[in-house]
Amino acid sequence: MATKELNISPVGRVEGDLDVNVYMENGVVTRANTQASMFRGFEIILRGKDPQAGLIVTPRACGICGGSHLYCASSALDTAWKTQLSPNALLLRSIGQASESLQSDPRWFYAIMATDMANKKFANQPLYAEVAKRWSAYVGTSFQIGLTASGRPVEIYAIFGGQWPHSSYMVPGGVMCAPTLKDITRSYAILNQFKNDWLEPIWLGCSIERYMKIKSWDDMMVWLGENESHKNSDLGLFLRAGREFGLDKMGQGLGKYIAYGTYLHKDRYNHPTIESRNQALIQASGFYDGKNYHVFDQNQIIEHVKHSWYQDTPPAHPFKEDAPIPTKSSVLDKTDFSGKYSWAKAPRYMGQAAEAGPLARVMMNANPANLPHQIQDPLFGDIMEKMGPSVFVRNLARMHEMTRLYTYLNEWLGQIRLDDEFYIKPVERDGQGFGATEAVRGALAHWIDIKDGVIKNYQIVAPTTWNVGPKDEKGNSGAIESALIGLEIEDENDPVEVGLVARSFDSCLVCTVHAHDNKTGKELARFKL
Repeated sequence: MATKELNISPVGRVEGDLDVNVYMENGVVTRANTQASMFRGFEIILRGKDPQAGLIVTPRACGICGGSHLYCASSALDTAWKTQLSPNALLLRSIGQASESLQSDPRWFYAIMATDMANKKFANQPLYAEVAKRWSAYVGTSFQIGLTASGRPVEIYAIFGGQWPHSSYMVPGGVMCAPTLKDITRSYAILNQFKNDWLEPIWLGCSIERYMKIKSWDDMMVWLGENESHKNSDLGLFLRAGREFGLDKMGQGLGKYIAYGTYLHKDRYNHPTIESRNQALIQASGFYDGKNYHVFDQNQIIEHVKHSWYQDTPPAHPFKEDAPIPTKSSVLDKTDFSGKYSWAKAPRYMGQAAEAGPLARVMMNANPANLPHQIQDPLFGDIMEKMGPSVFVRNLARMHEMTRLYTYLNEWLGQIRLDDEFYIKPVERDGQGFGATEAVRGALAHWIDIKDGVIKNYQIVAPTTWNVGPKDEKGNSGAIESALIGLEIEDENDPVEVGLVARSFDSCLVCTVHAHDNKTGKELARFKL
């Protein structure tokens, strides 16, 4: 049986660089390697700087999730400096995090994922004409409306943060803003416009309240068949076309999930510590090993570099890692994948690879042990039991979060007390700190070690690190590598299936996909967004 090698460089439509190498037998992927081809070195940049430099530098790590990095950087200093946080400060941080995530969901769906469903691969499917009409890049009817609507939520972020992206309004001890009643009123108006222009009429075809009554896959199917408005909404079309196009049969992945949780309750994290964080979360943290839930413990995270372009060091927890020392890298078609082949490290939890992202979050929401103040939503526990993981389920999980984010934003805006404190000045000190959140793409955390008043060590483990990371010392694959195994590629000159799997993880990638012949370097095909 002949084995064919295919190199695809780059994959994706967002910032960063991801290359994929796959081996196929009879059109089925038997081995896969993901290569992060860009070196950033933020840990090196921050070493020796003032501890608050992370508040300025790390939000520039990403033009889409900069607010999430700021959330982590400020939280890490909160635990290191033993700050006090007012309810207002915790509310405004959550509002910033939620508004950034809410803007990203429709933008990702229309600009990153749904356009692949308009690929000619699916042209023989009954729903293809409707999919292409709505979701084709730039010209699709819903594409234009959805992308326009996606800009609304970060207007709320800018009201409180001064700007988006790259704001620095979250600081150790609280936030650097003092909103007025006008700011709150404007934020409500922006949320209502987002709901009235797109979320309810275009995406849901119903009210938010009706959708949030869905608690099982059977409930979802009842909702879909309830009336034409549900069936013909963009969500309804995705539910029908996603399965018709076979998205529920591709990209299963590891079946193990990691979430750090986010949104700290305004009355439960006023004296931040690493140990008290889990109990204060509104969206729960945890690790699901495919059978059982485990309480999240940041001490269980280690990073491997055996297959990364850094000098070899033993696997270590971020507090114990030194700043990485780069080694020689190579281009995709010259890489020896038995050795070092990526700039990404390979994080592991309890020694296991795990998937980060929306599917991990909704799995934690389904944990029956969640506390009363935490999200308790059994829907995806039921969906995973009935269907298992896939591109379809992963994408559905991402879009499922929007109604809850909208609801929380409305609640939190109403809980701000304009006459109360927003910032309590901390005392600077040496020490170690940990800050984490759920960026829209998944589990994001910062670790800081302060000595003699400057940063001795700074480590970032991003969701893309979990999902794109290479194999570990035992040869175990990361999330995307695992999700590509078993994938059927219909046309090796147009491997849209690889893009569908990779983009279901929404890794930080660039905006054009090329396919190259491994032997000649000849470009076989190019796909533009």
